[in-house]
Amino acid sequence: MNAPLSAIVVMGVAGCGKSCIGAAIALKSGGRLIEGDAFHPVANIEKMTAGIPLDDEDRAGWLTLLGEELRIAVQSGERPILTCSALKRRYRDTLRDAVPELGFVFLELSPAEAGRRIMARPSHFMPATLIDSQFAALEPPSDEPLTLTLDATRSIEVLAESVDHWLKRYGGPAVVRTA
Repeated sequence: MNAPLSAIVVMGVAGCGKSCIGAAIALKSGGRLIEGDAFHPVANIEKMTAGIPLDDEDRAGWLTLLGEELRIAVQSGERPILTCSALKRRYRDTLRDAVPELGFVFLELSPAEAGRRIMARPSHFMPATLIDSQFAALEPPSDEPLTLTLDATRSIEVLAESVDHWLKRYGGPAVVRTA
């Protein structure tokens, strides 16, 4: 049996369904959902709202903060489920530095579908004009350990079930289920 995963990051471009899938995983498999967007500094939100893509420098402090949040949750006996774009390998490595037993669920989606989904959520700060920059930055985690790639167009229930089966290969839930 593989070692249990301490934490999970639900990752992918804007519009792939990170928040919905992360919440469904928390309900199905146990764990505490942490919305990565809630940790963005105001300057990052303002930049994205204005249609300006974030760069590595903009994301650095945010990723460090997310890693710390993951580490604290794991040390408290929780299994956090973080939603975070984690577009580049170096971003994922920053999170892995904080929590080495970190699993990634990559929600794969086409640019056309991501754009359609973003257009359907006008109240979010991420405009559809930034979709191309997300795909330009994306380094799919295809060769990385502890990574599950899923088709983000599948139903939320099917995706949560797929993640639950994957997690069981790593020793089961091993957390107190939270509502």
